[in-house]
Amino acid sequence: MAEPITLADIKTDEKSWWCPGCGDFGVLAALQKSVIDLQIAPHEMVMVAGIGCSGKIGNYINSYNIHVVHGRTLPTAMGVKLANRDLKVLAVGGDGDGFAIGMGHFIHACRRNVDVTYLTMDNHIYGLTKGQNSPTSDRGAKVKTAPEGSIEAPVRPLQMALAAGATWVGQGFSSNQAELVELIKSALGHRGFSFLNVISPCVTYNKVNTYAWYKEVLRSLKDDPGYRTDDRQAAMARAMETDELVTGLLFRDDSALAYEDQVAGFSTQPLTEQSLDLTPGQWEGLLADLR
Repeated sequence: MAEPITLADIKTDEKSWWCPGCGDFGVLAALQKSVIDLQIAPHEMVMVAGIGCSGKIGNYINSYNIHVVHGRTLPTAMGVKLANRDLKVLAVGGDGDGFAIGMGHFIHACRRNVDVTYLTMDNHIYGLTKGQNSPTSDRGAKVKTAPEGSIEAPVRPLQMALAAGATWVGQGFSSNQAELVELIKSALGHRGFSFLNVISPCVTYNKVNTYAWYKEVLRSLKDDPGYRTDDRQAAMARAMETDELVTGLLFRDDSALAYEDQVAGFSTQPLTEQSLDLTPGQWEGLLADLR
């Protein structure tokens, strides 16, 4: 019988470079707890990490880890999943990485429904490059690139995911560990594309969207016993009426087939276990298709 997975198996020796108090510490702790609860071994999981402060999280979890260029977490993660369906694939990044240069990939990942979990750490600012406004920065936010206040309307990630067809959509808060752990576990257990936006305050550059501010304005769906997670329109309405200042599972559809389960003739075996040899009949068939 295999030994149970513990924190010693999951964490690495690399020292964190995050600022003291960064919300990403809470995300890391919740992710570690979720992996232990689900007993996912390091060799069974791949983390595809983006650029930015949040992208460093891949270095602190003992698993396969790919650190990709800016905005390219999702196409890489989907490629990994299609190459080996036996792996648990988790893409992680920030609001700048995912909703600026990575926005096109985000929308198409939602609609394709590849069995990948996408976890974003949303701090409403660019932290790594020292405090510029990000796609989710609030209108009026005074930052280095908008000293008089941002005039742009912010991106609404939950509404975009719902509109694009994502089959699992939720939002957590790095300070609410109990709820965040349950959300991560639910997202990792969903068969299809799961999108979990995590509010993860930046204590260095964002002095408006702070822990104290979020604790005042956030409302958990757990406090609404009548809320149904199987109604996409209701989820969209709730996201809009709360201006996305809500945590919990907004929507889940377990009936939709994952992308890889719909591709005709696509083997369930990992590519590394498939034979590359072609029979004479297969070779002739390929040549005939090309003629």
